Amino acid sequence: MAVDLLGGDDAPAVVVDGALRAVRTDPDLHLLLVGPTEVADGLIGALDPEQRSRVTVRPVRTAVGMADHPTAARGESTVRAAVHAVRDGIADALVSAGSTGATVTAAALGLGRWAGVRRPALVATLPAVEGPVVLLDVGGTLDPGPATLARHAVLGAAYAAVAHAVAAPRVGLLSVGVEAGKGDRLRRSADPALAAVSLPCGARYVGLVEGYDVSLGARADVVVTDGFTGNVLLKAIEGAYAMAGGPPASGGAPRAAALLGVAGTVVVCHGAARPDDVASGIALAAHLWRRGATHTVSTLLDDVPHDPAPDRNDTEVAP
Repeated sequence: MAVDLLGGDDAPAVVVDGALRAVRTDPDLHLLLVGPTEVADGLIGALDPEQRSRVTVRPVRTAVGMADHPTAARGESTVRAAVHAVRDGIADALVSAGSTGATVTAAALGLGRWAGVRRPALVATLPAVEGPVVLLDVGGTLDPGPATLARHAVLGAAYAAVAHAVAAPRVGLLSVGVEAGKGDRLRRSADPALAAVSLPCGARYVGLVEGYDVSLGARADVVVTDGFTGNVLLKAIEGAYAMAGGPPASGGAPRAAALLGVAGTVVVCHGAARPDDVASGIALAAHLWRRGATHTVSTLLDDVPHDPAPDRNDTEVAP
């Protein structure tokens, strides 16, 4: 796993701590630390000899700041070097808690996108009363059109089946009511688009769902929305858990999300991630790679027809 040592609000300290926990927890895990040598050496020095043999370093001193424009990822940086390590076969996956826009841009440009996917999606899995709920997008594409949401429905259905073994996933579109015609212009346009799209893995579209359906899981296993709304909802759920004294015993709101639509396993952690969150992100990347999730989801998409015409507001990643 390639780990961006300089990504995140409190990097490198929390990233180093999280990487330490990941190596100590998973005896089969190997890490490629991408960042300043002195930072990596501090992490390696805290490990025992057997664990040290599972850690290597790619020295890079430049990071993309959280406030930088995503196009900064085009230049030399830790996230770009981590992407190139995956592209070149040196690493199997990458994990970064840095700028989401920069990570998505670097991954899309460095790894390439799947056929039929112009806008990658970040997918998070939340614990719900009836079982896990896959929520996408949670920050990859902030202003999608109906065709992009329809394609993301395909991505989410395949991901739920492959990553979480959900049989015949139920897919819903997040709105302000379940009745047809509810919602803003995007939701009203996307509802018939999702109803018409072919879904993999026996999935079916169940129509509009509301916010509480994400926590209950009774109506949908996959909830599709734009990246702006999804990111706000995810952070609101995190805050609700904090007010309630912590997440449920079955697991909390994730601080890491998988990037779907690029030719490689990429996990993006919350910018405010703590050490446990970084360790969880590394564990998620390892889980997805071991299951061959990226390749399997991509293969499933090959069998699903897609509309070659992009949304009118659709553009290439970080032009």
